[in-house]
Parts: sequence; structure tokens; C-alpha cells
Amino acid sequence: MNDPHNNNSFEQQDPVQPYAEQNPVQNTSQGPTPPPVMGQGFQQGQDVQQEQGFQQGQSFQQGQSFQQGQSVQQPRTHKRTMSSSLKTFLFGFLGALVACVVVLGAYSVINQGSSSVTIGSDGGTNITVQGEDATLAETVAQKALPSVVNIDVYTQDASYMFGGIAQSDSNSYTESSLGSGVILSSDGYILTNYHVIADSDRLMVTANGEEYEAQVVGTDPSSDLAVLKIDAHDLTAIEIGSSSDLVVGEWVMAVGSPFGLEQSVSTGIVSATSRSSAALTSEESNAVYVNMIQTDAAINPGNSGGALVDSNGKLIGINTLIASTSGQSSGVGFAIPIDYAMNIAQQIIDGKTPSHAQLGVSLTTIDSSMAQRYGLPVDSGAYITSVVAGSGAEQAGLQQGDIITKIDDQSISSATDLVIAVREHNPGDTISITYNRQGTETTAEVTLGSDS
Repeated sequence: MNDPHNNNSFEQQDPVQPYAEQNPVQNTSQGPTPPPVMGQGFQQGQDVQQEQGFQQGQSFQQGQSFQQGQSVQQPRTHKRTMSSSLKTFLFGFLGALVACVVVLGAYSVINQGSSSVTIGSDGGTNITVQGEDATLAETVAQKALPSVVNIDVYTQDASYMFGGIAQSDSNSYTESSLGSGVILSSDGYILTNYHVIADSDRLMVTANGEEYEAQVVGTDPSSDLAVLKIDAHDLTAIEIGSSSDLVVGEWVMAVGSPFGLEQSVSTGIVSATSRSSAALTSEESNAVYVNMIQTDAAINPGNSGGALVDSNGKLIGINTLIASTSGQSSGVGFAIPIDYAMNIAQQIIDGKTPSHAQLGVSLTTIDSSMAQRYGLPVDSGAYITSVVAGSGAEQAGLQQGDIITKIDDQSISSATDLVIAVREHNPGDTISITYNRQGTETTAEVTLGSDS
């Protein structure tokens, strides 16, 4: 029998199986479909995607599908470039990211050291609708809107040749995309999605009608979260709620800038909780989505990074993903639960490296054809190609060649499944792992480590 880990016998297989084999979130009207390519036009028959960014040269016509090669009709100022004094405007989001390894987490930070920032408003208030003509949506919107910002993303113009010498204008920028963000503190800390600000050279934030240049405090691409800072005072920080006790059917409101339309709201319900999904692999960064909040509140390009609030106007999630065959809202949107997001944001603000649970192994996916080819004892699971020295996996006795088939009561049929299952836990948690070693099934208790 050949060893799948041997480079000679396993040369046709990547060290980690691509996510294309598995897509935990599917279009229920069409059955399982392949995932989209992030950052490109969304094609019929594809599934989960991050809100697509409007690219230059594209357009959105009322009543039509999003097509490549058209130009966007925007309700805002139609400038194509920006110097340091010009106003911002335009476009949707950039695509996203993910790699199927358990050892995850990339991080950048410009503000090191401890923090005494007060996060969230001094609220604790519950909303009571007052007045004969008032509605819950009106009252919640009035509370939440001042705490949600528009983020315009700019890239520096490329250098050009003049007289055989490369020239560039350091003050010339071109808009590339836009998104939304949530004000965490009165002095200007803002939480958004990493994919909103990825590859940016300049960020302009519109808060309460005023425009500010933003600095990136830190990012956590593997969680698709980022914290920005603007030089402002007396901003309206959002009231932080909890995502741990959400109930399916609960009323919610999405707040953000769909298609660049700032300060927009949509309402719906919590359609489901604890949804987990992985986006496609990117060469530059990765994101793993776990325990997501599913909602039918309309989430469109431009909403990413915005707020999902409850009936008391409290923040319960960060709007991040949509499942759609058109690139627009189809009533299936996903938000990062705020309990998880705030834990990452607080670590960034405090100057720490965000930590995530890790098993301490590298993996590849086993399927029936591979099992037959290499004479493996099972036809699905996550095959361990290497074990990190000193990790919880090594301490529990896991070895190269073991095939993990279950974590706790959850079946594992791929490396993707294992990545998601591990990320649903915290560093220090103990999990039960069932694995097959040369035809013998064994269970081990493993204490998860941290990737920080």
C-alpha cells in the first residue's frame, strides 16, 4: 500500500484538499452547488459568496442581473479619482478568502500596548414604541443609524513612465470599493469586515455626515474582522447585545450602505443560528466562518461590516455573507455573531494578537477514490499529514496517517469539516476525537491550543 503522505505516491494531491469539495451552506432551491470565486462576477449555480464589490466598468440596472462590463449608477458624487482633499463615494466590496489548515490566523497591528477604551454605549435600555404612528422599525432605526458608518476604500494610482523615468502621484487615489462599519467607542474605534478594507491604500469613513480618514488598528483575516480608528469625539457608540441567546424567528434589522446608499435599513428575522461555512482559498489570506447568524433581512453589496441589531437596537452581529445566484439579496444572509466578533475586536484594540483554537495538525481530505487508490480503511475523513510538536494533537497521541472521522458527536468527512469544527471551540477547550489508525477506530480526548 502506498502512503498518501509520500510525495512520490501522492503527487497529484495538494497538502490540503481544496474547499471546492465541500460547501456547508447550499442554495436550498437548487440543491448543492459549487461555491463562487470571490472577487469575480457571481455565476448561475454558485452558492455562498461575500457581497461582491462593484468593479470599475460594471453597472447595476434596475430589474436586471449584475453583469460584467457595465457601469454602476450611483446616487453619490460621480468622481473617478481622489486627491487628499476630495470627497469619497462609490462601489461595493472585495472578495474573500480561506485556507483549509487548522493552524490559522494572520494579524497586523499599528497600535500596540494595553487599552482603556470604553466599548459600546452606556445603554442597557430596552426600546418601547411610543406614539400612535410610531413603529418598532422606526424606533430601532433612530437608535442604531447614528452608530453605523460608510467606509470608502481607495487604492493609490499606479506609477507611470515619463521621459523613461517612473513617476507617481502620492496624493492621487482611485476608489475601489465600499462597505460599512460599526462605531464601538465615542472616540472613533470602528469594527468592520477584513474583506472590506483588504488591499486598501486609503480609507475614508463617513460618520454622522462628517468625513474622516481612517487608520487600520489591526486585522484578523481568518475571522474576516478588522478594527479602524478615526480622529473623532462624541460619536454615538452602538449598544452591544448578545448573540448567545438568539431565538429563531426573532426580529432583526440590518443597517449599512447597500450599493453605496448610506444609512439604509432592512428588517427580517433570525432564520437560523450556528450556521458554519468556509469560503474559497486565497493565496494571500483566509477566513473561516463558524456559528454564523442566518437572516432574511436584505443584505446587499455594501452592507458588509454593517450592523445586525435586535428589537432593542443592540448589536448582535456583523453582516458578512450572502447566498445568492444573482449577487444580490435573496433572503439568505449571514452575520458574524457579536460575542465572537467583540472578543476579536477587544484583543485587537488591546494590542494583542487574536487567538483561535487549533488542533495542531496539517490535513488532507480523504474520499472514496483516494481510499481505493491507497487502500485506506475508510472512504471519508481528514487524513493527518503532519502533527505539530508540542500541540494538543501530539499530546493526545495522534500521528501522521491517522484519519479523523468524528469530533464529539459531529461526523468529519473532510479537512474542511475539521477546520470548522475546531474553530467552533475556544483555546483550552477539550474535545473528543475519533480516528482510524490502520483499520482500528480509537477515541482520544484533545485539549485545543491557540494559534497566537
